[in-house]
Amino acid sequence: MITIEFLITSLIVVLIPGTGVIYTVSTGLMQGRRASAFAALGCTAGIVPHLLATIFGLAAVMHTSALAFQVLRYAGVAYLLYVGFATLRNRSQFAVDDSGGAPTPAGVVVKGFLLNILNPKLTIFFLAFLPQFVDASSPDTMSQLLLLSAVFMAMTFAVFVVYGSIAHGFRRKIIESRRAQAWLRYGFAAAFVALGARLALSER
Repeated sequence: MITIEFLITSLIVVLIPGTGVIYTVSTGLMQGRRASAFAALGCTAGIVPHLLATIFGLAAVMHTSALAFQVLRYAGVAYLLYVGFATLRNRSQFAVDDSGGAPTPAGVVVKGFLLNILNPKLTIFFLAFLPQFVDASSPDTMSQLLLLSAVFMAMTFAVFVVYGSIAHGFRRKIIESRRAQAWLRYGFAAAFVALGARLALSER
C-alpha cells in the first residue's frame, strides 16, 4: 500500500524530466504561473487513462498487442513532432506579452492531456510499477490500485506546479532578452522532437 518506498519511488519518477515537465516548464516561461498550473493539470489528467488501463486490465492487452502499441506510439510521435515544429516556428510565443493573445486555459489543459495520453509507454510503466506495491493477499486489490493511483496523480500535479512556478520566477529575467527567446525556442523545440524520436525508436 502507501509505503515510504512507494512515495520515494513515485517522487523520483515524477521528478525525472519528461514530456510533461518540459511542457509545464515551457508554459510557465511563456505564459506565467497560472498557465503552468493548467499545464500541470492537463498533464496529470493525461495519465488517468493509462492508470485506468492498468487497473482494469487493458494494459495487459496493449502489452501483448503489437498493433495497439504501435498505433498509439506513432500517434504520440506525430503529436510531439507537431508541438516541436510549432514551437520552432512561433517566434512570438516566448515574448512577455499580457495583451490577451495567449492560449486559453482549456487549450493549455487539452495540449498537456494529449501529450501524456498519446504516450503508450506510460501504460506499460504503470503495469510494471503499481503491482509491486499491492498486497496480493488482500481480497480488495482494486481499492489498493485506486489509492496508489490517486496518490501518484496528486504527487504528479504538485511537482509539476512547483516546476511551473520555478519557471515563472525566471520568466522576465530570461525572456526580456531576444537572444534568450531564440535559445528557448530552439531548446524546447529540440526537446519535443527528441522525445518524439525516442518514442519512435523505443522498444516495447
